[in-house]
Amino acid sequence: MNHSAHEETDNDFPLKGIRVLLVEDNFFNQLLASKILENWKCQVEIAGNGHIAIEKVRENFFDLILMDIQLPEMDGYEATVYIRTKIPAPKCLLPIIAMSANAFANEIEKCLSLGMDDYVSKPFDEHILFEKILKTLQKKSG
Repeated sequence: MNHSAHEETDNDFPLKGIRVLLVEDNFFNQLLASKILENWKCQVEIAGNGHIAIEKVRENFFDLILMDIQLPEMDGYEATVYIRTKIPAPKCLLPIIAMSANAFANEIEKCLSLGMDDYVSKPFDEHILFEKILKTLQKKSG
């Protein structure tokens, strides 16, 4: 077997195998975020609004939700409250990171007060998103 100078190990991809539900209605943002997540070896599923997100949480197992705030039909706030209050454990405890273009302090506070674990503003910086996902997953597992 021919080994290259640098083999990819799991240490290179600390998010490898993480199942992420990406709740985002904008097609371009879906493509961009899912490509980034897949580069980190995450498994990505997409929900276009809060109702779809809730159905996917009920039917599947995820490690993390990236929740856009501005969504059609049911926004990220409503979807988060629903998941936190109406879906049985352990799924109601899923880490949720809010994503929003409105990075105002009161919005960040609102996200946290509704039970979201963290917040990233859009357009997001890949490195910041990566760090927040890692930190959130470590907090939940630790």
